[in-house]
Amino acid sequence: MLRKLGLTDMDAATLVHRVALDGALPALAGLHTPAEDRWFFRERVFGTCELWGSFDREQLMGMIAFREGWIDQLYVLPGAQGRGIGTELLQVAQGMFAGLQLWTFQCNPRARRFYQARGFVLVEETDGARNEEKEPDALYRWIRPG
Repeated sequence: MLRKLGLTDMDAATLVHRVALDGALPALAGLHTPAEDRWFFRERVFGTCELWGSFDREQLMGMIAFREGWIDQLYVLPGAQGRGIGTELLQVAQGMFAGLQLWTFQCNPRARRFYQARGFVLVEETDGARNEEKEPDALYRWIRPG
């Protein structure tokens, strides 16, 4: 089930983010404390983005945070990946905007393949000097066909 997330869902969204990120990029595990992650989602992400989640009964399995023209976060729990959850969440944002951009890390080939398979095109690669993690990243852009 897909639904818009509220402030009361931010702890669950924080957990999905941390578990999925740590699973995909273990070298970045521990960059932030759970309290810092919780603050970030409650104060920054929730305040600037629309958030949607995919649920299996009561458990949040994946989440997306987006704003006009940008996807800021898209994470699916590792055990739930490959079931179409990420695609469904992405389609929510794609249905609201004619174009979207996002950053992902160059060292995350699974994410890069995911976005490319859904029509995102690589626009730029950087050395990571401008991101908090100092990890080389890649900017992708999608424009609705037609």
